[in-house]
Amino acid sequence: MTDFDTLAGQWRAEGHKLTQPRRAILKTLLAAARPLSPAEILERGQTFYADLGLVTVYRTLEILEAMGLARPVHLADGCHGYALSTPGHTHHVVCDRCHAVVEIVGCALGDFLDSVAERTGYTITGHWLEISGLCPECQQK
Repeated sequence: MTDFDTLAGQWRAEGHKLTQPRRAILKTLLAAARPLSPAEILERGQTFYADLGLVTVYRTLEILEAMGLARPVHLADGCHGYALSTPGHTHHVVCDRCHAVVEIVGCALGDFLDSVAERTGYTITGHWLEISGLCPECQQK
């Protein structure tokens, strides 16, 4: 993960203003141990900035995702949350019970994707892999 100053620097380097509501969202995501839904980000973010609004949460998440700083994570209940991401190409392993997420850096899907392209005639422009299971802590319970 990263720290607030690094995120803030990346945010500003892209030409975005770092307002109090956006600071609250960044701090909320940094403090989260698991992906958070926009509603959870709003609720937790209001501890940092009481006037934080849901529209600002969605707009900020959209910008963070476009910058590659946050990624949507699909959860077992069908909803998705957001988590900060590390630079580069990563995939996620998500716990079905507690929704903890581990990012896996790197990808060995090249041959498989080539095969999909050959069988379908598609030009593959990207992919997203998410693996679900039970984390070690939930296995102990």
